Amino acid sequence: MLNILLTGVGGQGTVLAAKVLAQAALEKGWQVRTAETIGMAQRGGNVVSHVRIGNKGEQVHAPLVSRGTADLIIAFEPAEAARVLSYLAPAGTLVFATTSVQPVTAALSKNPYRASDVIANMERALAGTQAKLVPVDDAALTKAAGSRKVLNSLLLAKALQTGCVPIDVEDLRAAIAACVKPRFVDMNLQAINVAVGE
Repeated sequence: MLNILLTGVGGQGTVLAAKVLAQAALEKGWQVRTAETIGMAQRGGNVVSHVRIGNKGEQVHAPLVSRGTADLIIAFEPAEAARVLSYLAPAGTLVFATTSVQPVTAALSKNPYRASDVIANMERALAGTQAKLVPVDDAALTKAAGSRKVLNSLLLAKALQTGCVPIDVEDLRAAIAACVKPRFVDMNLQAINVAVGE
């Protein structure tokens, strides 16, 4: 059983990324359950998508990932990664974008929210564990891909490159073709090429 959590801010494409991941798993003949917990997503609130995959023939009876069991967390923003850190399994992998999305409260505060502080805290929290942190320079990758709209495809490709989930980049390409609106397919496929260095 694979437990995967995707988290981000409303509008970043978290829900679509979960759908693409689920599609890739379904194409392999695996049972999949998904669910979303969305808080004020249209206003920049947090979004968490749960994806549970029976990759060894297991029946998946419940869609929600329990705390401490996520084999993979894909975070579209550092503070959102910190928010769900307790879900990461002891030997899990956390793939996260390093660019912060400033909440209104931080923008109005004298003490701005700095992604570097959050990342340092996560590193300290996971020190001495078998968990793997994979920071992704999303600013550079989205610039190379030509759009921030493909952040979800970039992060999915980077997560699959870690090898912690038995889904490969070709599976991802096929799932994108099946799930993404036709006019955006080429843009997302190009983003995958950028992410994997092709």
